[in-house]
Amino acid sequence: MKAVILAGGRGTRLAPYTTILPKPLMPFGDYPILEIIICQLREHGFTDITLTLGYLAHLFKAYFGNGHRLGVNIGYSVEDTPLGTAGPLTLISDLDTPFLVMNADLLTDLDYSDLYRYHCHEKAAITVALHPKDVQVALGVLELNENAEVIKYIEKPTFSYLVSMGIYVVSPRIMQFLPPGQRSEFPDLVNMLMQRGEKVSGYVFRGEWLDVGRLEDYTRATESFKHLAAAAALPINQEPPVFTVSEPV
Repeated sequence: MKAVILAGGRGTRLAPYTTILPKPLMPFGDYPILEIIICQLREHGFTDITLTLGYLAHLFKAYFGNGHRLGVNIGYSVEDTPLGTAGPLTLISDLDTPFLVMNADLLTDLDYSDLYRYHCHEKAAITVALHPKDVQVALGVLELNENAEVIKYIEKPTFSYLVSMGIYVVSPRIMQFLPPGQRSEFPDLVNMLMQRGEKVSGYVFRGEWLDVGRLEDYTRATESFKHLAAAAALPINQEPPVFTVSEPV
């Protein structure tokens, strides 16, 4: 099965750490987050992987090579200008079967193969992995009626939402809706597909999920590293490769 990992961002939320090292190569124990993700995908049958790159692309190529060290085939698609989250798909030529797309700054114990099976069963254009998220408003929230009279006053309420995990399974038919080589974002693509009557499915996941683009979750993720590494069958004592970079950093 095929997977596309979006790894072209600059990681500004983790600056200044990401000034010289791309966010997906930030270390967790002895391994970068992207290596954990790739090993997890491999264990779920995703062995044909494309990394979409931009910022410091040569470091990814130096570290992962062709992917054989990890038991997968890795190809690369490099953007000259940022194309958003969906636009990079237009630079990849062989997306002819349903494929997984995900951000490169996530740690989760999601069953990727079950998500894929769900998408195929639903025959959806796109399936979005969703996670429950509680958001607390740190202020008093009031509701008014049409006469501007207070009818409800809630102090620091908590609201619950289903949020995108940044993980999708995509059917190849959606490629016709993406303008080649132009910037496009997944939220815009999803809304457009729904307007056109295409089926968009949601897959609710209640397990562990961390967006390590944020400093607080990066700290939490380091505590969960061994659990996620074990789930990915990644040998914790294996020596990571040594960088051999041919381009200047």
